[in-house]
Amino acid sequence: MQDIEQFRARRERLLARMAASGGGVAVIPTAAEVARNRDSHFPYRFDSYFYYLTGFREPEAVLVLIAGDNPKSILFCREKDVEREIWDGYRFGPEAACEHFRMDEAAPIGELDGRLPGLLADQPTLHYSMGYDRAWDERIATALNAARANTRSGVTAPHAIHDVRAELDEMRLIKDAHEIETMRRAAAISSEAHRGAMRASRPGRFEYEIDAEIGYLCRRRGSQAAAYSSIVASGPNACVLHYVENDRRMEDGDLLLIDAGCELDGYASDITRTFPVNGRFSGAQRDVYQLVLAAQTAAQAETRPGNHWNAGHDAAVRVLAQGMIDLGLLEGTLDGVIESGAYRQFYMHRTGHWLGLDVHDAGEYKLAGDWRTLEPGMVLTIEPGCYIRPADNVPEAFWNIGIRIEDDALVTKEGCELITAAAPKQIDEIEALMRETADAAF
Repeated sequence: MQDIEQFRARRERLLARMAASGGGVAVIPTAAEVARNRDSHFPYRFDSYFYYLTGFREPEAVLVLIAGDNPKSILFCREKDVEREIWDGYRFGPEAACEHFRMDEAAPIGELDGRLPGLLADQPTLHYSMGYDRAWDERIATALNAARANTRSGVTAPHAIHDVRAELDEMRLIKDAHEIETMRRAAAISSEAHRGAMRASRPGRFEYEIDAEIGYLCRRRGSQAAAYSSIVASGPNACVLHYVENDRRMEDGDLLLIDAGCELDGYASDITRTFPVNGRFSGAQRDVYQLVLAAQTAAQAETRPGNHWNAGHDAAVRVLAQGMIDLGLLEGTLDGVIESGAYRQFYMHRTGHWLGLDVHDAGEYKLAGDWRTLEPGMVLTIEPGCYIRPADNVPEAFWNIGIRIEDDALVTKEGCELITAAAPKQIDEIEALMRETADAAF
């Protein structure tokens, strides 16, 4: 059940920020429907910025905010249409949408282009995401030119355009209590799905069977969609960072890397777990896994208020690089391996990203050239990895070992909390869970 007041409160915060910078009008459209093929669309997903301010999930909708002495929120949306509702489902319509979503005004979407020049008139600034959508850029340019055409009548058009995403990114970066609760629920659903994937995995099954198991378990518990295309990568596929074919037959001795998370009420979860298909880590697999787990622990320790964003990555890299030397994968000193970037042969990505309405969520990582400081309420992933492809400098026992361990971390006053901790990641936990499943099957 949505708490509509949270969306109104966010609009009021944005309006206050706009007023503090001189006022103006904001135009924030939702996402368009996208055709998949003839007479068929991709499942609809609203624009995250628009949803953050409205809670409104229908397509063909635009939010207009007017800052100043009499701030106003106007929602433009589809009209009620009984015939179309027979085909496509319920529509709020402007009257019901205005009341339900606590808008000051609502109007049919067909009136937007005609009213937009008047809404822009005598406003100092247009707050809009120029360059984000070419079709919308053209509509905005048309409205601006129409407003400018009335200058002889004493009307002025906005003389500045500010990217509204810059304000919204800062707002979205610190999660409120409602967002955190939703993300906890999403994390719990995805954690259970990863447990189910471990139970379902065994040699001879196909990656897509496990992919289907994850999707079923997430949907069964109320998730509306996957937060992103699941990666279910066995054997050599685990060394492909964005592998999504998910069609290989899993073999005895393979590791299975699963990067998958659900979306709940718009909010993403993002978990990666890696485990042996047969339920037992080999010696080399165990060594690399423990190294990646140690790197995650080091990064987690640095994820706390007052530390800068990159502290966790730096900590993970030092642990991974030293481990690569100890395992005989690299030669040289720790500082030398880091300075030269030699470790990137086996670890080539960052250790995390912001998480929220988008799986790679809004928010700058640097401010004025410096890594930004972590604050309570931020949510990010912690996801070190190690990917060892066959190569001349790699002992054969390590070939095709790809491991990533990823959790979702909420920055708290004391440090950080892994809200996805219910997904097993200790070696003994994983092996015990898979052993119980194997025993039950016979």
